[in-house]
Amino acid sequence: MSNIIKLENIQELILVIRGEKVIIDSDVADLYGVETKRINEAVKNNPDKFPAGYVIYLKSSEWESLKSKFSSSIKGGKVKLPSAFTEKGLYMLATILKSKIAA
Repeated sequence: MSNIIKLENIQELILVIRGEKVIIDSDVADLYGVETKRINEAVKNNPDKFPAGYVIYLKSSEWESLKSKFSSSIKGGKVKLPSAFTEKGLYMLATILKSKIAA
C-alpha cells in the first residue's frame, strides 16, 4: 500500500475561509492518518509553532455555512467547532505528528 497522497484528493478538501485556502482539521487527520484529536492536541501542546496565519479557528456562523456543503458527511455532527489549517499550518503539523504519512 502506498502512502502517497494524490493532488486531486487534496484539491477537493481545500476550502477558502477568510480569504485563506485551508483544510479542516478532520480532513487533515484523514490525510495524515491520525485522529482529529491528535491534530488538536499538537496545536494545543505547541502553541509557539502555530503563530497567526497557521490555524484559523472557525466561528459558529462560518461552520454553519460550511456544513451545508457536506451533505452526507459526518462533519455536520461535530460538537466542537473545527479549526482549519493553512499551508504553513499543514507543514508544521507534519513536522510534529508521529505519523508515517505526515512525515
